[in-house]
Amino acid sequence: MHAGNDLGDQASLQRGAALYMNYCSGCHSLKYLRYSRMAEDLGLTEDEVMNNLNFTGAKFGEQIQVAMPHGSAEKWFGKMPPDLSLIARVRGSDWIYTYLKSFYVDESRPLGWNNQLFANASMPNPLWELQGLQHAEFGEPDEIGERHVKALKVTQPGRQSAAEFDQTVRDITNFLQYAGEPAALKREKLGVWVILFLVALTFLAYLLKQEYWSDVH
Repeated sequence: MHAGNDLGDQASLQRGAALYMNYCSGCHSLKYLRYSRMAEDLGLTEDEVMNNLNFTGAKFGEQIQVAMPHGSAEKWFGKMPPDLSLIARVRGSDWIYTYLKSFYVDESRPLGWNNQLFANASMPNPLWELQGLQHAEFGEPDEIGERHVKALKVTQPGRQSAAEFDQTVRDITNFLQYAGEPAALKREKLGVWVILFLVALTFLAYLLKQEYWSDVH
């Protein structure tokens, strides 16, 4: 699925940060991103970040660490859930968007959930209250008798409509793409000025060339 996210949409990045902190940061850290850097890049104040997005008691200048103790993580999941700082650079934004929309109820799994994109994922659907309960429709058995998921259907609606949930997932995806390379925001803004400078320099070089060649002629 195409995420269609936009790093230039600051409101989306702010919503994505809030959604990530509320639904994902309990298990997944962003250890290469600091609260202070996030505030600066996303147009948030220190009070907004510390009061609404910091659930670990970390200082404003510290990295975004996971709230869940390592011992509890190993007990519940068998290992510590991975840091997601670079997930967008490794997997891509479309992968994240598709993954978050592909959870379905599977009572055969230890946590009761499975994922069409990443089969047998060892995590529950963190957004099920928003999306609702989604079930899989399976195709006919293949040559070795396995039945693969051919479609997903929401059988019990959540708190959001399909369009609202798509935007929610897009906002989280947008934020994770930003977290993977925070400098991208400033680089894009700086790139505009660089292009303008090169255009101006090219124009001046052209005028200088015309002046030199006028003497030759």
